[in-house]
Amino acid sequence: MRDFARRFARNRAAVLGLAILLAVAAMALAAPWLYPGDPLRLAAPPRLWPFEDPRFPLGSDRLGRDMMALIFHGARVSLLIGVVASATATVAGCAIGATAGYFGGRVDDLLMRVTEVFQTIPHFLFALVLVAVLGPARSSVITAIAVVTWPAIARLVRAETLSLREREFVLSCRALGMGDARIIATQILPNALPPVIVMSSVIVAVAILVESALSFLGLGDPNVPSWGTVIGDGREVLRTAWYISLVPGLAILASVLAINLVGEGLNDALNPRLKER
Repeated sequence: MRDFARRFARNRAAVLGLAILLAVAAMALAAPWLYPGDPLRLAAPPRLWPFEDPRFPLGSDRLGRDMMALIFHGARVSLLIGVVASATATVAGCAIGATAGYFGGRVDDLLMRVTEVFQTIPHFLFALVLVAVLGPARSSVITAIAVVTWPAIARLVRAETLSLREREFVLSCRALGMGDARIIATQILPNALPPVIVMSSVIVAVAILVESALSFLGLGDPNVPSWGTVIGDGREVLRTAWYISLVPGLAILASVLAINLVGEGLNDALNPRLKER
């Protein structure tokens, strides 16, 4: 663990990304205490510019909602959807990829053909259709993102499983009579985790972008604040109150950039030999 932390700390960009990500997480955790009540309520005069009123440091949107409250509560929505969607996609991808790689043959062919079908469909359009069918809700957005992102995890885990299934420790487990499911769960997947962790962090960033885009188009949950929804509302007054779209846009940029930087740092720390090459 100390070696991992030391290797991660060497990457200054990754440390910066982690600091930004921790700040966003702190915003999400502090939102209910700093801005209790409904963040969608009208609290200020419409289109109040940032720093114009000390009670509303980031101003208000075109309806009079506190921009700071929307940003803080929007961080909760983005991180929740990103983490849950990534976890769901990772579990599904690991199960399918490990099964395909371990058993091979017809099982591998069938599962990989299904995976390829999902990969041939444009991800955002597929997510758009799924949310339109399931309805604008957080659960629908999470399901849609998980459905379009699990194939990448599945193919990665399959490749790792193919390289691990003939290793001596796996053959020893078979000789001892250990079941296939137990071998996959206790021997294959733990050794395939490093690249999966990196890929999962990337999916979190993708999920935040997809959720923001869906909310921008009006397909997000209307009952919760979202950075994409705020940007969508601000486009109607973009010439006179451009800050309404700029502030949540910067929040999305900072969050996605931070997650990608942390992902690169994790990749370097978990795979030091690859970087040396």
